[in-house]
Amino acid sequence: MVLLKYDIEENELTMLKEVYQSVGWMKHDERIIKKVFNASTHQVFAVKDHKIIGFARALSDGVFNAAIYDVVVHKNYQRSGIAKILLEDIIDQLEDVSCIQLIATTGNEPFYEKIGFKKLKTGMAIYKNPQLAEEYLESNNP
Repeated sequence: MVLLKYDIEENELTMLKEVYQSVGWMKHDERIIKKVFNASTHQVFAVKDHKIIGFARALSDGVFNAAIYDVVVHKNYQRSGIAKILLEDIIDQLEDVSCIQLIATTGNEPFYEKIGFKKLKTGMAIYKNPQLAEEYLESNNP
């Protein structure tokens, strides 16, 4: 059975790192993980057998806008409904916000569309990392 919790302890940062690494996100060390979760206004963690196996986080002004980041499930637990549970929980946490945005990882767009997300007409971004710019931007022209 998967349980949800809403905060983490310092000694659990290694488990978050393991989840990130299981999906190929190797640059996230405990210091960075602590920083991004401390800066997040909303978060949820999936726990199975006392081990964190997935999470989602968001930043929000609490009224108009929110952005969901890092809906990540350990590769050994993917395709079992955990990401949907995490995402629905974060969306519920953001119930008073009028606009919720996210950037889907390449290939996962259909999953988010099933939840109700739609592509933006005017969405824009600046990526300072050239590899991320190549993956996520429609045009990488200067």
